[in-house]
Amino acid sequence: MRIGIDYTPGVTLGAGIGRYTRGLVQALFELDHDNEYTLFATPGFNPQPASYHIPRSHFPPNFRYRPIPVSHRTTAIIWHRLRIPLPIETFTGPVDVFHSPDFVLPPQRRGARILTVHDLSFMRYPEGATPELRRYLNRVVPRSIARADLVLADSASTKHDLAELLDVAPERVRVVYAGVEPRFRPIFDEEHLRVVMDSYGLEPPFILTVGTLEPRKNLHRLFQAYALLRQRMAFAPRLVVVGAHGWLTDQIFEALAASGIAEHVHFPGFVHDADLPAVYNLACLFVFPSMYEGFGIPPLESLACGVPVACSNTSSVPEVVGDAALTFDPTDVEAMTDAMLRILTDSELRAGLIERGRAQAEQFTWTAAAANLLAAYREVAG
Repeated sequence: MRIGIDYTPGVTLGAGIGRYTRGLVQALFELDHDNEYTLFATPGFNPQPASYHIPRSHFPPNFRYRPIPVSHRTTAIIWHRLRIPLPIETFTGPVDVFHSPDFVLPPQRRGARILTVHDLSFMRYPEGATPELRRYLNRVVPRSIARADLVLADSASTKHDLAELLDVAPERVRVVYAGVEPRFRPIFDEEHLRVVMDSYGLEPPFILTVGTLEPRKNLHRLFQAYALLRQRMAFAPRLVVVGAHGWLTDQIFEALAASGIAEHVHFPGFVHDADLPAVYNLACLFVFPSMYEGFGIPPLESLACGVPVACSNTSSVPEVVGDAALTFDPTDVEAMTDAMLRILTDSELRAGLIERGRAQAEQFTWTAAAANLLAAYREVAG
């Protein structure tokens, strides 16, 4: 097969969809030496440092990388606003299968079309997106789904949402879970941990949360729950919020100011992929209060690192953590506080969560994800 993949998220997005795309492609490097791949990419709105570009020397002979000097914004206007039928083959050459891992499909002359829809947060949790982004996604995502030969979802939860909200027939959807890389594991190299601590101003012990700063991450309730935790626990650890600024962040920092605990909260910003395992390892508790997730990679990575997790009981998150985390209703501040307090004070509970967490994380590998993806390519190519 000749397979084209839109690799733009892999070189423009540090977290979320960017990590998902990089994880799948790098697993395909190891798994598939027979089919021919073309990775197409535009510079995007915010090109990331070269560290997010896979070195050419790492490409197997059956993979090629085709960056084009046209911005992501320009192609979005051409394909989805003006709807000019400039085929993707202009950039990739002829393909038997084209896969877009980021919600929308470009025009295509021939061959099968696969689309990944990570979540429907713009419909399930519309207040978490800007009006402009909502309008765009509500217009182009249903159109792309209609043109796809097969839709991939990150979880059974997203597959259910596709059926309920957009009336997508279940037989048109396949679940391809994300994975966790082997480097996410307990780290015992004290010098390496010290270097990461100093780089990001971290002072263990601390409670950690990871994710782009945006409304659906539910940080305003986390601040309320943490304020309550400090009232109930004399020496509560500091709270560390890792993540780049996303959108509608003003309300997040207004909530922090109103909570009265700003001096106990540290924002190190975006943490580089290479440093993330150490940051997880330095935490005594990982908390993930998100209102909605298509998959939720951070709690899984935390489990793999041997750090106990307290997380939401909504959308795909229970599907990911299984019985290896303490879950709570993300709208219930008291329940969130109670989950954090129990993990911090109950050593037997902590030990059980850590043990189950490692086993749970081992069920999700990028190799398995890439094998499922390759099966989907073969299915649509006939």
